[in-house]
Amino acid sequence: MRLGAPTTRSARVRALAKINLDLRVLGRREDGFHELRTVFQTISLADTIEISFTPSRRTSITLWDELQIADNLVERAARMAMDAMRATGLVEMRLKKRIPMGAGLGGGSSDAAAVLLALPALVGKALDLPKLCDIGEQLGSDVPFFLLGGTAVGIGRGTELFPLPDGPSREGLIVAPGIHVNTAQAYRDLSPRLTTELQQNKIVSFQSLTWDRSSTDACRNDFEAVVFEQHGKLKALKRRLVKAGASPALMTGSGSALFGLFADCHLISRAIDILGEERTFRISLVGRARYRGMWRQALKEHTTPGIWPPRSRYLK
Repeated sequence: MRLGAPTTRSARVRALAKINLDLRVLGRREDGFHELRTVFQTISLADTIEISFTPSRRTSITLWDELQIADNLVERAARMAMDAMRATGLVEMRLKKRIPMGAGLGGGSSDAAAVLLALPALVGKALDLPKLCDIGEQLGSDVPFFLLGGTAVGIGRGTELFPLPDGPSREGLIVAPGIHVNTAQAYRDLSPRLTTELQQNKIVSFQSLTWDRSSTDACRNDFEAVVFEQHGKLKALKRRLVKAGASPALMTGSGSALFGLFADCHLISRAIDILGEERTFRISLVGRARYRGMWRQALKEHTTPGIWPPRSRYLK
């Protein structure tokens, strides 16, 4: 990377994972997608992206990725951001993955959102939040949430977002068994069970949950009903999290990762022992204030303090 070049601007940013504290699937929409009700939450588990920009008359985007992920959203996000800014230059990025892929933790979407937040600050151009969200939605349904962070209700495809106040920074555990869940098949299996009466009940109970977030017993993930039928190990892992004292314990997204939140760190250590050889990550919930503070710290050399999304100090 050209970090030493005189005109190069660079930053190292963290792209946080998410969990779904609640996820209800309603009926199929006219556009072919399903109507969702969910509560997104950023967590401390993160990928790392080093990104640099060097002004040039031509645009070149280079990504170093140890896993060599095909059609990486990071490159697509950089290209779309440069086009939206009508900017040219050399963009060089290095991605270090820590968030398990295909686990329902939103790693690829968060990586894309990180590029959308960081690149305008380095280039010296402005993209307002509506424009960033528009680009993000084209990249993936979860991307707009990572432009917001913290806790938020997502409806529609999950892209219509309503921020919720920060709650306590609870501690927890992610279990990533590495099982592949076919999301399209999960939707197909779930669709016949989505009656009109059931949908209305879900809407009412979801409203109650968001009004009273202290009631963890009401949290649910509709995908568990069909995914656990296909992957009994995931159901067993959830039982082990509950046995260890997790409340709530849920699958996130369409899986296959599960999470448990705990009252204290001793219970987390006990859960790790109970889970044995399973791949686990200790996490904390990251509220919006902490999320934005993290971003401001990472980009402080290049941005004006106190503005969201981060605003480049190189704007003319």
